Amino acid sequence: MIRLNNVSLDRHVQHEHSLDLKRSLFALLKGEYRAPERRSVLRDLTLEIGVGERLGIIGANGAGKSTLLKVIAGILSPTQGSVEVPGVVAPLIELGAGFDPDLSVFDNVVTYGVLLGLSREVMLARMDEILAFAELEDYRTTLVKTLSSGMLARLGFAVATDVEADTLLIDEVLSVGDERFRKKSQGRIAAFWERGITSVIVSHDLDFIARACSRVLCIDRGRIAFIGAPKLAVRFYLDVVNAENG
Repeated sequence: MIRLNNVSLDRHVQHEHSLDLKRSLFALLKGEYRAPERRSVLRDLTLEIGVGERLGIIGANGAGKSTLLKVIAGILSPTQGSVEVPGVVAPLIELGAGFDPDLSVFDNVVTYGVLLGLSREVMLARMDEILAFAELEDYRTTLVKTLSSGMLARLGFAVATDVEADTLLIDEVLSVGDERFRKKSQGRIAAFWERGITSVIVSHDLDFIARACSRVLCIDRGRIAFIGAPKLAVRFYLDVVNAENG
C-alpha cells in the first residue's frame, strides 16, 4: 500500500531579476531586490492507495497533479510529511526527459534501466525487445539528440514499461506516437492492469479517467478537494470549473 502522511511541498518562486546575477546586483543597489518567495505546491496531503487500485488524479493546470505524481515517484522530496511506496515503481512521467542527448540509444537504454533499479546485464538481455517495441531497431547506435520527439517518447515508454513493476505512475502519456503505437502502448498498460498492478494516473481526459479508474482524486491548489467514486469526482470537478467560469 502507498501511504502519504501530511505531505506538503514548497517551492521557491523566482522574481524576474533574481534569475540573473547582474540584474540582481543592480536591483540590490537600487533597493528593489526581493528574495525568492516560497509557494506551497502541495498542502497537507494524507492519502492511502491500496494494492491493485487504479487511482485517477484530476484538476486544473497548476493544481499540483504532476507534482504529486513526482513526489510518489521519489523524483521530488516533500518539504514535510512522509511518503511510503513499497516495491518497484515504473514512472511514465515526462518520457525521455532523463536521456542524455550525447549518448546513443543503446547507452541510454542501459543507463535508464539502471536508474530504475535494474542491472546492466538485465538491460542488455532486454535490449532487443525494448528497441523492437519502440520501433527503433535500426537506431541502436544513433545519438539520442538526433531523434524526433515522437521517437524519444516511444523509447521512454518502452524502457519505463519493460519492468516487473509493483506501481505504475502515468502522467498524460497514453497518447504517445501515432494511432497504431497508441493502441500498442495502451495494450501494454492493460496487461499491467490485468496483473493487478497498482496505478496512479494523471489525465485531462475525464472520460478515460471515469472508465479506467477505481477511485478518483480531485486536487485544487495543492489540496485534496474530493476523493471518491470516478463519476462523482468528475462531476465535482466539472461543477467547480463551471462555477469558476460563471
